[in-house]
Amino acid sequence: MKISATIITLNEERNIARCIDSLVHIADEVLVMDSGSSDRTEEICLQKGVKFFHQPWLGYAQQKNCLNQKASFDMILSIDADEEVSPALANELRRIKQTQTQGVYAVNRLTNYCGTWIYHSGWYPDLKIRLFPKDIQWQGDLVHETLNLKPEMEVIRLKGPLFHYSYYSHAQHRQRADHYSSLTAQKYVQAGKGVFFGQPLFSACIRFLSMYILKLGFLDGKQGFYIAKISAESNYFKYKEVQRLKGENK
Repeated sequence: MKISATIITLNEERNIARCIDSLVHIADEVLVMDSGSSDRTEEICLQKGVKFFHQPWLGYAQQKNCLNQKASFDMILSIDADEEVSPALANELRRIKQTQTQGVYAVNRLTNYCGTWIYHSGWYPDLKIRLFPKDIQWQGDLVHETLNLKPEMEVIRLKGPLFHYSYYSHAQHRQRADHYSSLTAQKYVQAGKGVFFGQPLFSACIRFLSMYILKLGFLDGKQGFYIAKISAESNYFKYKEVQRLKGENK
């Protein structure tokens, strides 16, 4: 069985070499689809010998589907540029190739946040489907793409971690969290969802308490505090953005 590894990118010069290097002894080809990087992403990819494509941004699901269609092989290993296949996970993937066992496989994603591995805060295990047959499509609109699996499909969980180098600073986390919150707010408005009085503050408090206390974020040290704090702030921003957008549409 042969595997096509697929990666979508935008300004990933900091991460992409590490990601590609972790695929060398697993993937039979590596495909990268870039949506307009202005840094050294393309240069690094070409140095690494991957198949590199340009495609204006279509949205997460459609961008990935477009890239998957360019794959030569029937099994797709979909990986983000800021992820790295761990040695343990690489061994499992090689065994799957040797046994020719096609199927849908999920991995435990372990996140490195500002230099700290996060084992609590609701961030681990962050189960993600990463290996699947090419004919399965991604679905979703603005954000939170998922695979369109048939009900009878069994998802097999692998043990080795997929390393995720998420944020290098708290400012980067806040910026990206607000970006996703803005996209989610647009999705809510399109779906006709409303916001009740006090919901922005209420939801922010609930998010902080859930991540920091109930999900044991305090065991992640100061980084656990920042994760809960920034997540709460972005949740507040999301509902305020819904209110703003609905006000514009009146």
